Amino acid sequence: MKYAMLVSLLLSSISVSAQGRKRTIFDEWDKNGDGRLTKSELPSGARSNFEKADRNGDGFISREEDSTFRKRTSQRGLKLPDAIDAQLDLPYAGTQNPKQRLDLYLPKKRKNDGPLPVVAFVHGGGWRNGDKAGGRGRVLSYVGSGEFAGVSIGYRLSSEAKWPAQIHDCKAAIRWLKANAKNYHLAPDRIGVMGSSAGGHLVAMLGTTGNVKSLEGDLGDHLDQNSRVACVVDEYGPTNFLTMNDFPGKMNHNSPNSPESLLIGGPIQENKDKCSKAGPLMYVSKESPPFLIVHGTMDPLVPFNQSVILTEKLKTAGVPFILQEMTNGEHGGFRSEELARRQRLFFENHLLGRNYQLPIGKIQVTSTGKAR
Repeated sequence: MKYAMLVSLLLSSISVSAQGRKRTIFDEWDKNGDGRLTKSELPSGARSNFEKADRNGDGFISREEDSTFRKRTSQRGLKLPDAIDAQLDLPYAGTQNPKQRLDLYLPKKRKNDGPLPVVAFVHGGGWRNGDKAGGRGRVLSYVGSGEFAGVSIGYRLSSEAKWPAQIHDCKAAIRWLKANAKNYHLAPDRIGVMGSSAGGHLVAMLGTTGNVKSLEGDLGDHLDQNSRVACVVDEYGPTNFLTMNDFPGKMNHNSPNSPESLLIGGPIQENKDKCSKAGPLMYVSKESPPFLIVHGTMDPLVPFNQSVILTEKLKTAGVPFILQEMTNGEHGGFRSEELARRQRLFFENHLLGRNYQLPIGKIQVTSTGKAR
């Protein structure tokens, strides 16, 4: 039995509590409780995949490696549309870190002979949760048209590395795409990025810091490439950590345990200089690419004002932007065909050179999350 299948069966049948904490299958296999699995600790049916799960080759499977392998094998087991080819887990940073990888989706039949523009997604999760597998559904509709390539970018979470590691990873991924554009017949100067929540913050940073050398980092083998992107779709991303508590919501962003404080490595109000350098506001310039910013007016986690203040900076700099207000919308979850249509038109304009007139009216969100 394959490792992923065995995990799935055991997870469905085992639910053990010890000292009030729900144990996982990793705990069941970790007989000596040292937080890592040896090959001998695995059931015989799972041992054939030990080396695949042990990504860093140290002879042990960590809890994170176990989780990553199960997610990866689960993702591989999902059937793609026949028209799409997937290149999964491509390392972009010259490391064996499973977080520093991207998934590339390509149409098997292209509408045109020229290189494909790219829509790259960056996942959310408060910089401490989430996985690139979540970006699959966000890019496949673009790829299925035969006019785009799709990418989902993974990055190190705040539990592993503090800021600016996350933007270093994202920039390394963009440089990798540009350096490998000929191999996959991609258009390196037509890469658009899209992200939600924490991913929205990261794509806004990609859009505003394309010429900021201090945030490039030194990851990967392609430092001769730049990390500039052609356009940005920012879905309810934070832009100024220090003012998030100025508006009522469900989270105390000033807490030492807030997502923003954990990202920075300390309470945000005690690290004001670091926070100001971790947001896109100070980097907006006339060289920034066009933005489409999507935000719910009743967002309880990232105040709507976070997008308003970004648009004010973009306007002052003369950068084209659209603020798509999701009236009564909360923190994402918008079930809106109209929003998807507007985002698609935005990418077609800026990546395919079309000249559609984008609707700019508000989209009303009902109490069920459905937009109209």
